[in-house]
Amino acid sequence: MTSTAPHPQQGQDAGQDPPSWQQRLRRFGYVAPARTGLRERLVPPYVRPSSGATSLLGMSRGAVDRLSRWAAWGGPLLVALVAGLLRFWHLGQPKAVIFDETYYAKDAWALIKQGYEGSWPKDIDKSILANPDAVTVPVEPGYVVHPPVGKWVIGLGEQIFGFTPFGWRFMVAVLGTLSVLMLCRIGRRLFRSTFLGCLAGTLLTVDGLHFVMSRTALLDQVLMFFVVGAFGCLLIDRDWARRRLAAALPEDDEGVLRPDAAVAEGLRLGWRPWRLAAGLMLGLAFATKWNGLYILAAFGLLTVLWDVGARKTAGAVHPYTAVLKKDLLPAFVSLVPVAIATYIASWTGWIASDKGYFRDWAAEQDRTTGAGFWSWLPDWLRSLWHYEVEVYNFHVSLTSGHTYQSNPWSWIVLGRPVSYFYEDPAAGKDGCPADVTEKCAREVLALGTPLLWWAACFALLYVLWRWFFRRDWRAGAIACGVAAGWLPWFFYQERTIFLFYAVVFVPFLCLAVTMMIGAILGPPGSTERRRTIGAVAAGVLVLLIIWNFIYFWPLYTGEAIPMESWRNRMWLDTWV
Repeated sequence: MTSTAPHPQQGQDAGQDPPSWQQRLRRFGYVAPARTGLRERLVPPYVRPSSGATSLLGMSRGAVDRLSRWAAWGGPLLVALVAGLLRFWHLGQPKAVIFDETYYAKDAWALIKQGYEGSWPKDIDKSILANPDAVTVPVEPGYVVHPPVGKWVIGLGEQIFGFTPFGWRFMVAVLGTLSVLMLCRIGRRLFRSTFLGCLAGTLLTVDGLHFVMSRTALLDQVLMFFVVGAFGCLLIDRDWARRRLAAALPEDDEGVLRPDAAVAEGLRLGWRPWRLAAGLMLGLAFATKWNGLYILAAFGLLTVLWDVGARKTAGAVHPYTAVLKKDLLPAFVSLVPVAIATYIASWTGWIASDKGYFRDWAAEQDRTTGAGFWSWLPDWLRSLWHYEVEVYNFHVSLTSGHTYQSNPWSWIVLGRPVSYFYEDPAAGKDGCPADVTEKCAREVLALGTPLLWWAACFALLYVLWRWFFRRDWRAGAIACGVAAGWLPWFFYQERTIFLFYAVVFVPFLCLAVTMMIGAILGPPGSTERRRTIGAVAAGVLVLLIIWNFIYFWPLYTGEAIPMESWRNRMWLDTWV
């Protein structure tokens, strides 16, 4: 039998390697996937509209590209505009001091007026609502257990619009709206898609917990804003550093970027202003609530690992050693000392006063027990340290029961939301229809949009799969944001804690759902049938989430609804 194998002189030179398996499979229609170049792996390009979109819009390629560039900011601004209109709609309603506004609204007013928190009478809320101009700020210092930045932010709105519900909620609503804008831009940079970025912002717009927290003068929404801002700054810094590496790497004769170990391991990236900005944001987060410290640690580790990945991609043989030598100390200095300095600066009003709580503790100690080893430090610094120790002891020992406390395990499924405000007006009063057979219900319930959160349960599993098995850095970044805001509370399960603390990681849940929806839509190069099915499935999911937000709207805004309608919205027994 004659062999059909090609003779070396017929098909290939003698000594040449046999065809690869990809080459042998080409006769059956196999096409090897295009390899992404080094430049594109260091700084991936943004998605451009397809030729199908060009023909669908009936516009030239140049016009579509201009529209795409406009949408990069126009789309996020439009989403933020909608979010702002929703959040500022009847912002002063209900005209009441709801939930913990009784602490932060008054502390903010005292900070603005005298630089430190006062000790308010317990029955002062009704007087404030009736005639705030007649209320005198107490000179006697008050014991507070949270740093001042969040209260300074709330106080700014009070300074502009007065000591009223609208005034103390104004700045929180502003930050809630701006956080939607930031998430649109963060999502765009993370996924390299304006559409997916705007989708992430839209999901945040219609999340009930974020919405309620944007309309309530509590600290957690302020904390969330600074956390999202820090994440965005680090994301920009990541792109900036990788562009520096790409610019320093050599090109071959065809202009193709090539890895170089010497450059990848030896290049100093120099001044990194966006990382400094992240340090400032993390300091402001820490100076709003102490759990910002966990986020500082998590984001610090994240940005260092991003540097490891960048140097490895650029050709470093020992990327961890290179980062240890070149990046670790600058990263630490940019984040930790900047955050600590920001935290201390936030206490300026207390430091400048002579009446703040514990303000003269160090001087009193010197008078009663004599100068100690630390007496060479300024009195204000020793007094502040003592204050912080006392606050820490308060937080770790806070175990008194509360009707709405919940375990962090239940947060992700919305096990026990917090009711900020509840009234049951009679028929014909306070917006209750006159034709109802029983009383109405008016409630402000800090409840995430259920379908969004329950979809996020699956999205988190998808994100973890992408991170562990596909080494997708975007999934790792999202998981880091969720973990930093959620996991620390598992160490304090005996403490009195609430579901609304979860608002800190809600933006990252929205990014996770967006990433899952992107996968549902299908990867680039999918068939038209696959894209159609994916678009229908993704569209149905998004529309259901929006409908769910509209359905629960009365419970987010304190609108009076018949009692039967209120009961229909109590999907779980634990929501009552």
